Amino acid sequence: MKRLLFILFIFFRITLTAQSHYYLFSYFVNNGQDGLHFAGSTDGLKWEAFNDGKSYLTPTVGNDKLMRDPCIYHGSDGIFRMVWTSGWWDKIIGYASSPDLINWSEQKAIPVMMHEDSAMNSWAPEVSYSDKTNEYFIFWATSIPNRHSPVAFGAKGRKLNHRIYCITTKDFEKYSETKMFFNPTFSAIDATIMKKGKTYYMFVKNENENPPEKNIRLTSSDNAMGPYAIEVSKPITGSYWAEGPASLLIGDWAYVYFDKYRDHKYGAIRSKDMINWEDVSDKLTVPLGIRHGTTFEVSRETYERVKGYRSVKN
Repeated sequence: MKRLLFILFIFFRITLTAQSHYYLFSYFVNNGQDGLHFAGSTDGLKWEAFNDGKSYLTPTVGNDKLMRDPCIYHGSDGIFRMVWTSGWWDKIIGYASSPDLINWSEQKAIPVMMHEDSAMNSWAPEVSYSDKTNEYFIFWATSIPNRHSPVAFGAKGRKLNHRIYCITTKDFEKYSETKMFFNPTFSAIDATIMKKGKTYYMFVKNENENPPEKNIRLTSSDNAMGPYAIEVSKPITGSYWAEGPASLLIGDWAYVYFDKYRDHKYGAIRSKDMINWEDVSDKLTVPLGIRHGTTFEVSRETYERVKGYRSVKN
């Protein structure tokens, strides 16, 4: 009898472990001065701040030396690659890599818009990979005055009219020329891509000021690098202002997390068919002060390593 109970215990323990999933949320707080933060979850709804809410990496590049909108992609080579917004008005973006999310390479500046004299910024970069071309691609939002189809500006504000640009690389040493990635008829920022089934979905913020949109839209493509349909969905977020979408596939559910920045709250929606969206914000728990980043699945080993890390400084 004892042997049977022991066997059943081992069986259920192995089964439980095999069914567990581990997710990380890379994010920033305040203005991004102190750098990279991590939260963890096993269900995608309850997120716990790691390292006592302290930074894992301090920014060193850019005019303002910020680390906003940290996007992390785990490559097939086992390396985690991160890009981020280094400053409000930089023409560069930050880049670093890590084998374990603890030890990071020297931070570098990628001069994505230095060739454009009138480019105003380089916001919310994301890094992903194209299986079709076997290369990484980085995409971000930039506003260049009088370059794109006009949008109506409000009485106040900075009169920014963004579109999504892109570069490609195979080794993060040499980069392609900057090209247009997504050019809709509205000011677009905070683009992020999720693959579900055989389709790539891009979530993007409509940033139009007058009348104010400030919501998340959806478009799709058969290829990671597009082209993505210019005709986007209706808003998939509510009447509140939303930005900084982060997407995560959990089973059949596609989750999208976003910052309700005027309400100082975080929200979440989910869908199985990418058409009908359920608001699960009331079920969501996130660390205090969490701001725009990315969500991604990791191994249990990586999850426990990041969770158990305690920084010496900060």
